[in-house]
Amino acid sequence: MTKILLSLHVLAAVIAIGPVAVAASMFPPAARRAGASGSDPSAGASVQLLHRICRVYAGVGLAVPVLGFATASYMGVLGSAWLIASIVLTAVAAGILVVLVLPGQDSLRGQIDSGGTVERSDTAQLAMYAGFFNLLWAAVTVLMVVRPGSTTGV
Repeated sequence: MTKILLSLHVLAAVIAIGPVAVAASMFPPAARRAGASGSDPSAGASVQLLHRICRVYAGVGLAVPVLGFATASYMGVLGSAWLIASIVLTAVAAGILVVLVLPGQDSLRGQIDSGGTVERSDTAQLAMYAGFFNLLWAAVTVLMVVRPGSTTGV
């Protein structure tokens, strides 16, 4: 059962978190282009698509911690320091996505839809938030692979 849960956990992480990480990173430059192009509908459509990817896959991403807790429970590692650190980093990453990235994207979409100008400082700040989100997931991935102090780790 552990191997099945672990496989599902890794698949969920790759399928759900990967697209959010990429789309969140692509959104700020796409928003700059859409804001600069004015009447180009394809630029606005790209921004809409990237935001939708982030929103939808963020919801799908809820499967990652659910499967992670189930896997950790079966492995008997719920109290391990590396797992607790991973849980904290995952919660911070989710918070950044929900509190900073998605609302920032909504705000920029509103500016673009209303024909307003998109400030470079707004897109730079959103890019920074996306970078923090991605960096946290990279740290979680390393912790999941290395598992310091684990008897089953490297």
